[in-house]
Amino acid sequence: MQHSIVQEAARIICEEQVTDYRTAKQKAAERLGLPARSGLPDNAQVQQAVIEYQRLFGGDAYHDHLRRMRRTALRVMRQLAEFSPRLVGGAVSGAITEAHRLQLHAFADKPEAIDIYLHDRGIDFDQDERRYRYPDGKEQRIPLACFEVEGVGVDLAVFSENEQRRAPLSPVENQPFRRMDPVQLEKLIATAEAAA
Repeated sequence: MQHSIVQEAARIICEEQVTDYRTAKQKAAERLGLPARSGLPDNAQVQQAVIEYQRLFGGDAYHDHLRRMRRTALRVMRQLAEFSPRLVGGAVSGAITEAHRLQLHAFADKPEAIDIYLHDRGIDFDQDERRYRYPDGKEQRIPLACFEVEGVGVDLAVFSENEQRRAPLSPVENQPFRRMDPVQLEKLIATAEAAA
């Protein structure tokens, strides 16, 4: 039963451009005629199924989009170097569709520093916030700057500088986010391109 939900949730994410795993799992259970509370699988299983689905059915479009997202992330991270940016989420794992946006974590004494930086460079952005949960169970609202770079959406979460060594939990893996710095991202891009 769980395997069927995982596969259907991955299909929904990839074909219907749903980015929320919980919503995809609930839709999958409903479509399979299962009760909504029937022990939904964890997000990590769905993430792995999304990667497998994209590798099987995504073709060149998927690989080109993933490459473009990662290259865009690297360019943005280099521009934001003074804020020690880190890439997290789907662009790291490969679990992405056209609907996914880049997820970056940056660090500043004051969140306004990022706003000023973007404004001074003529980058239009929207302000928002995102709730992050930490291993100790505490939740924190983190300021978010949302903008586009050459057609790729970027969500830049602005943490305080002392949060660099304290990553919040990934909603997919329920483990601290794997934060990738620009050097690690360059290696990932090179490895992926060598394998292509």
